[in-house]
Amino acid sequence: MSEPGTPTLDQLRVFLAVVETGSFAAAGRRLNRAVSVISYGIANLEAQLGLTLFDREGTRRPVLTQAGQAVLIEARSVSRGIETLRAKVKGLSQGLEAQITLAVDVLLPGEWLGRVLRAFAAEYPTVTLRLHVEALGAVNALVIDRRAAIGVSGPLASEAVELDTRALGSVEMVPVAAPDHPLALAEPLLPGAARDHIQLVLTDRSPLTEGRDFSVLSPRTWRLADLGSKHALLREGIGWGNMPLPMIAPDLVAGTLKLLKMPDHPGQTYRFSGIWRHDSPPGPAASWLLGQFAACDH
Repeated sequence: MSEPGTPTLDQLRVFLAVVETGSFAAAGRRLNRAVSVISYGIANLEAQLGLTLFDREGTRRPVLTQAGQAVLIEARSVSRGIETLRAKVKGLSQGLEAQITLAVDVLLPGEWLGRVLRAFAAEYPTVTLRLHVEALGAVNALVIDRRAAIGVSGPLASEAVELDTRALGSVEMVPVAAPDHPLALAEPLLPGAARDHIQLVLTDRSPLTEGRDFSVLSPRTWRLADLGSKHALLREGIGWGNMPLPMIAPDLVAGTLKLLKMPDHPGQTYRFSGIWRHDSPPGPAASWLLGQFAACDH
């Protein structure tokens, strides 16, 4: 048995037109070709593949054979791939990035991130996205080292001389503990009371701020590199700590965490900035991303 030939893209286009319009005549009108040309193209495609794609007997409209139905799936896949390729090439010719590596602060609300990236996938379907989620100075380090094109960084963004910044909004950080933690049971809390208890602290995996502490009150600390783990340990009553309000708001409602009214540490506003290197300004898709993050806080 001889090997099947390789169909041309035009043959597949004609085949899909017949399927989608329901007849050779309608396919001819769509493609601005004579019916005879459409019929000839299908006949050539069938000859190349060694298959009968349409059952033409006893019906006015061409009906796909079982083999034709199988070929249809692959033809549509090839067509989508070509459309994606054409869109990507068009975007590249207009200066659109082929890929964006984005670094975001772990304290960025997940709702914001999900909303923006869902919209990004719809707006720029040809642009590949790589995402890094890091804490504190590690976001800056990724952009400075060119491992990320843009970032959404916390307050440390202003310390990096290599970076340009754009304000993107903020989130409230609040001190919390489990409802059975001694700090949650004490009323009222006295200044300095938190120093007697373990504080869960998010650590920085970047050498840019290695050894520095941020909002640390207690000499007794457990240091974690993951915000999710910190959240879980807080709910278990292992220490107290500062958390982004949007993340623990459901816990406050459910009573699994309690807001600590500390007279010497009521909380703080954690401000986000879009960042990029001076010498590598964001392209069209990256600029769009930063604009969408800026809109999240409004």
